[in-house]
Amino acid sequence: MKPSIFAFLAVLAAPAAAFAGEETTSSPTDATPTKEETQPKKEDVKTAAPDSKERATDATPKPLEAAPTLKQRFTADPIGDVGLILGSLGFAVTLDMINGTGEIRPQQISSSFQTSHLLAIDRTAVHQTPDPNARMFSNLGLFAAVGFAVVDPFVSGLREKSVQTALVDAMIYAEAASITLSVTNLAKMAVRRPRPQAYIDFEAHKNDPNYSNAETDSSLSFFSGHASMVASISATATYLAFVRSPNTARPWITLVAGTALTSFVSVERVRGAAHFPTDVIAGGIAGAGIGILVAHLHRTDELKQRRIWVGAAPEKSGGSLQLSGFF
Repeated sequence: MKPSIFAFLAVLAAPAAAFAGEETTSSPTDATPTKEETQPKKEDVKTAAPDSKERATDATPKPLEAAPTLKQRFTADPIGDVGLILGSLGFAVTLDMINGTGEIRPQQISSSFQTSHLLAIDRTAVHQTPDPNARMFSNLGLFAAVGFAVVDPFVSGLREKSVQTALVDAMIYAEAASITLSVTNLAKMAVRRPRPQAYIDFEAHKNDPNYSNAETDSSLSFFSGHASMVASISATATYLAFVRSPNTARPWITLVAGTALTSFVSVERVRGAAHFPTDVIAGGIAGAGIGILVAHLHRTDELKQRRIWVGAAPEKSGGSLQLSGFF
């Protein structure tokens, strides 16, 4: 009877001694588990962590997949953007209609004004023989830019196999062009700078006291609508190319081609005595700025919210809980 009581007390005391860090000894009759019983079986390990062998020895949480790479994309608001496009076009068309009525009198060149008072860069525009084909060439350059703005959204949609890409790009081009047109017409009406051709005609009729310039368009030199529109489309195309096709030759080809086309159109407008050099420079800067700004404001991330993974694992030493995650 007595040996059974002592054996029972030894079994109860063994866990307490182990918890206190003390060494204990037990006889074969003790109920302490053997080494083979404490080690997990291979079947249990495979069941607990079928996806990784490290799960059997390391409880640190690991992501099941790598965090996705965020791709830059563009978005558009059908109501807001369409309203802005229609409003800008309506404003620009209204100004054109008013200019066509002859209601607004053009700026008259004073008989005492000397062309030497012009900026040095602009004097060559009034001391030249205008090329009659220059304006046609500038129109061809403008039509080429507008045609590219129409075709490029379809090409982008086919490239990315997305109808939304084509629609968004088309809306970006339309918005940039409409805003550029309205701003250009507003500047022309506000400044009413005589074109170089008006100065040339004035010099030719300098001795005619009855000569008067009555054409409204002759005083709409600042700034160049051709240069601003081509620059705006080129800037928009370049911005879209750099975002949609990074680390490729496409953005740089677009940039070089757009710059060359804008320069060609600007030079032809000056050669045709339609604008001063400062007119086309200002138009190019304004158009490029609008094109970049419109495209940039439509830029967004493909993923609105990043994936998140949070796990919990006990510390090996015990007594604490570790939290870790991948964001």
